[in-house]
Amino acid sequence: MLPIVFLAFILTWCSTKGNCISYDELKDLKIEFAINLYRRASEADNRTNLVISPASVAISLELLQFGAQGNTFMELQNALGYNVHDQSVQDMLHKVYEGAADSSQGAVVQLACSLFVHTGVQLSPHFAARVAHWANSSLQQANFTNPNQTAAQIQGWITGNIADRDVHSVPSEEAVSPLSRVAVVSTMYFKSTWLKKFSFMDTQILPFTTAESSTLKVPTMHHTAEVNYGQFQTTTQDAFSVVELPYLGEKLSMFIVLPSHKRTPLSQIESHLSAKTITLWSSSLKRTKMDVFLPRFSIQSLFDLKTVFSTLGIRDAFDPTTANFKGISEQAGLYISEAIHNAKIEVTEDGTKASGATAMLLLKRSRTPIFKADRPFTFFLRQANTGSILFMGRVTNPS
Repeated sequence: MLPIVFLAFILTWCSTKGNCISYDELKDLKIEFAINLYRRASEADNRTNLVISPASVAISLELLQFGAQGNTFMELQNALGYNVHDQSVQDMLHKVYEGAADSSQGAVVQLACSLFVHTGVQLSPHFAARVAHWANSSLQQANFTNPNQTAAQIQGWITGNIADRDVHSVPSEEAVSPLSRVAVVSTMYFKSTWLKKFSFMDTQILPFTTAESSTLKVPTMHHTAEVNYGQFQTTTQDAFSVVELPYLGEKLSMFIVLPSHKRTPLSQIESHLSAKTITLWSSSLKRTKMDVFLPRFSIQSLFDLKTVFSTLGIRDAFDPTTANFKGISEQAGLYISEAIHNAKIEVTEDGTKASGATAMLLLKRSRTPIFKADRPFTFFLRQANTGSILFMGRVTNPS
C-alpha cells in the first residue's frame, strides 16, 4: 500500500445508531474530542508546557472520514463521535466552521485544510467534490517523487494560510517520502487583542512555582478589570478557580483553570474536564471586578500524532494491510504514514497570537478575589457562538 502523509500545522445531525442529534449535542461531541485529544497528547509528560489545536486536527480527520470505508471509517467515526456522511451533521458543521472563521474587530481566525495529491492519482469524483466544499478545503497536485519540492510546496501553502507568515516548522523530506501519494495538511491561525489590554507598565517580575516546587522569577502581567470568574471544586474536593478573559468583540475568550492550592497537581483538575463542566463554567461564572495576574508565555509543541490517534482507537488507518481509503481512490491502497501536529501560542500584554468529565460543584465566593496564576494552569481558547475550542494547553513553566 502507499502512504498518506497527515500534517496538521498551526502557528494548527444523525449518529451512527440512526438517532438524530441536536446542534448543541454536536458542539458537546466536538468539545469532548478536544478534551480527549488534549488528554492523550499530554499523557507522555504531564509536567511540560503544551498547546494543541483540536480544531485543526478535527478538520483533517473529518476529511479522511469522507474517504474511509469499513473498519477504518468506523475508527475515525468513533474517535470524532459523529458521522460526516450524515447530511444533518454536515449542515451543522458548516455552521460551526462559518462561525469559527468569523474574523472581526481586530480578531483573525483562519482555519483551512488542503489535500496534496500525487500527479496521476485518480481521486474519486465524489470525494473530490466533498473536499472542494468542506470548510475552506482545497485540492493541490504535487510531485511526491521529489520530496524537497513537495515539502516546499506544502510549506508555501501553510505560509499562505498564516496571517503573519511566522512559520518555522517545515515538513521534512522524511515526512514527505517518494512513496507518499496523498498529504492532508490543515492550519489553524488565531490572533486577537484583549478586550482590556494589560499595561506594559504594570508587568512585574514575580515568583511562579513549578510542578516540581521550584520557584522561578517570570514577567507577570497585571490589571484590574471586570471579568467572568468562579470558584469550584471537584467531586474529590479539589478546589480550583476559573477566569474568562475576553478578546476584543467578546466572541472569543481565553479560559484559565487554576488549582486553588499549590499542592494540588494540575493533572488532578484536568482529569475532571468534560463538555458538561465547560458548559457549567460558562453559565456559572459571575461578573466580578478583580485583580488578575497572568504570566507572559509562549509555547510551541510538536506532536507525532500516531501514538495519540492509537490511544483514541484510530489504528487501521496507519496499517498498510488494513487501511481502507478506497473512498479517496480505487487506484492504489492508501494508508497514513505520518501524522504531525505543530502548534504555537503567544500570550502578551496586548493579546494572544496562536498558530498552528465529572460534575463540578460551584463554591460560594467569600471575599473579593485575586486571580494570580503563579503556579501551573490549564488554558483553552473558546468561541462563544460555536463553543469550539480552537486551542488548548497548559503552562507549567512560563520562562
